[in-house]
Amino acid sequence: QVQLVESGGGLVQPGGSLRLSCAASGFTLTHYAINWFRQAPGKEREPILCINYRNMHTPYTDSVRGRFTVSRDNAKNTVYLQMNSLKTEDTGIYYCARRSEPYSDCSGFLSSYDSWGQGTQVTVSS
Repeated sequence: QVQLVESGGGLVQPGGSLRLSCAASGFTLTHYAINWFRQAPGKEREPILCINYRNMHTPYTDSVRGRFTVSRDNAKNTVYLQMNSLKTEDTGIYYCARRSEPYSDCSGFLSSYDSWGQGTQVTVSS
């Protein structure tokens, strides 16, 4: 059974850092692209940063360039989203999702992902 479980969210002050984890099970992580999405209050879910099966990274949101990084620990079957210099506009629910097809590059379309985690809340506030 394919499962993705996010963790690491919380309340942080502007300028702070958080590291989100996406623990994967039920499939071979290195065969799939994993994308991080964010849903801010009252807004649609949007792609943030993706890592594909070749370990290549694709950013989808200019606002996180230079602040967010994505990585993968194959031994732990976990993908991470390191978020630095957090801003209030980074507040939202963060989801990780698995690309539907193995050995495919990242996509910015939600419909390209067939498995989603439950999300983890990130609140950036003073």
